[in-house]
Amino acid sequence: MATAYDKVQLARGKNRATGLSFIENIFTDFIELHGDRRFADDPAIVGGVAKLGGRTVTVIAVEKGGDTKDKVRRNFGSPNPEGYRKALRLMRQAEKFHRPIVCFVDTAGAFCGIGAEERGQGQAIAENLYEMMALKTPILSVLVGEGGSGGALALAVADRVWMLENAVYSVVTPEGCASILWKDAKRAKDAAECLRLTAADMEAFGVVERVISEAGRNDKQDLFERVAEMLAIELDRLCDIETETLLKRRYDRFRAF
Repeated sequence: MATAYDKVQLARGKNRATGLSFIENIFTDFIELHGDRRFADDPAIVGGVAKLGGRTVTVIAVEKGGDTKDKVRRNFGSPNPEGYRKALRLMRQAEKFHRPIVCFVDTAGAFCGIGAEERGQGQAIAENLYEMMALKTPILSVLVGEGGSGGALALAVADRVWMLENAVYSVVTPEGCASILWKDAKRAKDAAECLRLTAADMEAFGVVERVISEAGRNDKQDLFERVAEMLAIELDRLCDIETETLLKRRYDRFRAF
């Protein structure tokens, strides 16, 4: 039986489907939109407008990158404040044009560099949490790899939160937790068990509504097709809910924690 730290390693796997690959293989007519209109465009977050079946949606994903050069350009999927501000700009646009929002989350956490702090990393994340809670359009977030701390939550204040079976969701990485608690990052395996960060744990706690099976499936295309079908069905359901009811249920969902 896989341990919690085994799941962490699977979530970080080099051959794992990235956020951008989900966009490219699930949606059609994707038009990427760039920039936060304040500072820069952050390649760690990709977003734009796309089609899912006959429905127009806004889709946003944290992207870790493919080869080494791409990973460096995308900061290994650790967004800067401008990435979160870009995401929020696209969400506000989605609300204006009554488009549902789909987010794919895969990050060890927001970037904690000096420049990011100078440009208001904490405030950028907090603004996303605050505004997403009241956005008058359906939001569905899928954790496809790592879901690390506020950096992940900034794209996961949603009406439905799903996880892939081998994804993880936690307030801190196991290595970071071990360094804080025991001053020894080598105890990451112990920390992973304590953090209760697996998809099964999250479903048991009610943090996520659905765990998407990856068992015995090496075909990524099969995964993309199944996720696409699930998204289309769930978005139909969410878009049929009156806005006031949708917002109340979203608020109640998070207050229940």
